[in-house]
Amino acid sequence: MSQQDPGSKPAVTMSDVQLLLKKKDEIEAQIKAYYEVLEDQKGVGMNEPLVDVEGYPRDDVDIYQVRTARHNVICLQNDHKALMHQVEEALHQLHAREKEKRERDEAEAQAEARSQSQTLLRPFARVNAVTPGSPASFSGLQVDDEIVEFGSVNAHNFQSLQNIATVVQHSEGKPLSVTLIRGVERLHLGLTPKRWSGKGLLGCNILPLQR
Repeated sequence: MSQQDPGSKPAVTMSDVQLLLKKKDEIEAQIKAYYEVLEDQKGVGMNEPLVDVEGYPRDDVDIYQVRTARHNVICLQNDHKALMHQVEEALHQLHAREKEKRERDEAEAQAEARSQSQTLLRPFARVNAVTPGSPASFSGLQVDDEIVEFGSVNAHNFQSLQNIATVVQHSEGKPLSVTLIRGVERLHLGLTPKRWSGKGLLGCNILPLQR
């Protein structure tokens, strides 16, 4: 769990926004209730005068109740305005964090794809001879083909040509998957090590690439 900077504000969550929206609904309900009180007092509303034409307090309305309702409406409207500002700020933070996370995820995905692409395309050995009539020749292997994968051997685990020799010995008579780069093309061949009239089980010579 990452430790938060003591001076920083806690990150806003969707649940925080939902609580703010609930509070907003409650304030709006209270404002509505006070407006109904004013409506019941001869519909005085927020601005109707509370004195008669001669300047005396009106006796047809409950002046204390009207003033209290008006005061509460003003206070609640101020609270509502401040709360809506909080909601706006919270949503902005959420969207900004979501955007930042999305951009970070995309950057990481691209970096991983590039890394995988480089790893996948990185050859570790080169074919420098193929004997005609050999298993290697029949598979389509050619001189200067650069080997990316030879069975289970790839740039990650290749240490020496003995790795390839071991795979070949254990795969006699069984097709091996070989991935190679020829020029700008990436090719997949099936190569079956087996006895033939020549030396070895492949009939080709492979050299490790110096990197």
